[in-house]
Amino acid sequence: MTSEAHLSSGATPDLHDLTVTALAKQLRDGKVSAVETAQHFLARAKSQAALGAFLSIDEAATLQQAQAADKRIAAGSAGVLEGVPIAHKDIFVTKDFPTTAGSKMLAGYRSPFDATVVSRMATLGAVTLGKLNCDEFAMGSGNENSAYMPALNPWDTTRIPGGSSGGSAVAVAARLAPAVTGTDTGGSIRQPSSFCGITGIKPTYGRASRYGMVAFASSLDQAGPMARTAEDCALLLSAMCGPDLDRDSTSLDVPAEDYSLRLNDSLEGLRIGLPKEFFGEGLSADVRQAIDAALKEYEKLGAKLVEISLPRTELSIPVYYIIAPAEASSNLSRFDGVKFGHRADQYTDLLDMYKKSRAQGFGDEVKRRIMIGTYVLSHGYYDAYYLQAQKIRRMIADDFQQAFTQCDVIAGPVAPTVAWKLGAKSDPLANYLADIFTLPSSLAGLPGMSVPAGLGEGGMPVGLQLIGNYLQESRLLNAAHRLQQATDFHLRQPSASKLVS
Repeated sequence: MTSEAHLSSGATPDLHDLTVTALAKQLRDGKVSAVETAQHFLARAKSQAALGAFLSIDEAATLQQAQAADKRIAAGSAGVLEGVPIAHKDIFVTKDFPTTAGSKMLAGYRSPFDATVVSRMATLGAVTLGKLNCDEFAMGSGNENSAYMPALNPWDTTRIPGGSSGGSAVAVAARLAPAVTGTDTGGSIRQPSSFCGITGIKPTYGRASRYGMVAFASSLDQAGPMARTAEDCALLLSAMCGPDLDRDSTSLDVPAEDYSLRLNDSLEGLRIGLPKEFFGEGLSADVRQAIDAALKEYEKLGAKLVEISLPRTELSIPVYYIIAPAEASSNLSRFDGVKFGHRADQYTDLLDMYKKSRAQGFGDEVKRRIMIGTYVLSHGYYDAYYLQAQKIRRMIADDFQQAFTQCDVIAGPVAPTVAWKLGAKSDPLANYLADIFTLPSSLAGLPGMSVPAGLGEGGMPVGLQLIGNYLQESRLLNAAHRLQQATDFHLRQPSASKLVS
């Protein structure tokens, strides 16, 4: 069993207790080498393999990158992330590590190139620790849909860590990596961040390139960082974002931004909107209590709380679960056993090969969403379902714009409850309903983040959701950072007794 001293910092913090910002400074100052840092985190990842955070680790590849980082540091040409170990959600393709998207369909796949998000961080000196577990093709809210193993919440290993970026959240919460990448389609960065007590942000749709991200729902998928602090997320988001117009048609032609510049702005007079639909029936009392306490901290910091309405919140669930499966059915049609991906061993003809390869390669939830998506796009149902869902999606976006005439930032819970027990929500609909508070902003393409706000039932973390208007990531990160300066929830971590041996 890992010792408490190994997990909690004392007078001299262990490497895994340092934030990205602090670790990057130690590396630049020569107080620790990139190789030593990589070895430290590789050892931790291996010692906690039973948490299911990592799907692949290649020690030789990681140490080779670390050695190159040490040479750049010695030469005085270090990037802002030089030598910092970063692990990537296994939805981003990578040259040096296999990419599976959590699916047997892509078992053993090796990409000839790196995703833009991966390459941008590498250009700034980041060292890749490995690839992180996720729900298959990012479809899920608990990481129980991974084809390989479920990831376990380090705060209580009988509970889910959230999904689909569950392995990402586990890696940060258990101090197996200082920071990670995730993707958010309907809440898949924010919800696991909330359930595991870390900080995560989904930027405005189009801010981060989707090139090299295995597609689930193209009009919704967005990359973002997950770390312990808002300060770290600001540093990482600055590295990830920027135009990629030649390779991603959905990339915004907006210059890269230094999100660290406004972290210490005053919150005096900041109007925080509280949607009444986020605080009604269905929100558990323990989550409500933690959110209310966080909002009181904001009032102490000079912010003003304003009641607002997002009247079409409930419609976001049916709208999302029409649009996202429709796009998934189209995106996943390429996995047919011909050029890449799983191919059945035995088949009689081409059609039989398609059927058997897809039936064997895809898991139940992926098959379910493909069937739903194909149905709503089929002749006779496109107008009745898909077209109507797109119209309501526009109305949901308009609701936000109306709300932002009354407030600067929207706040509320990330999820109605804390993380639930493994297997407790075997009914797919129950999992879908847990996304009620994150889906609206995803449909609108707005930036949103989860900030640790306290503990709820069973001592499990609760996240406060902050939603901003388009391209207002700096405002969100500032609000989150100021809350973290006033509270210590982001510094709390699972006790050794909760981790597996």
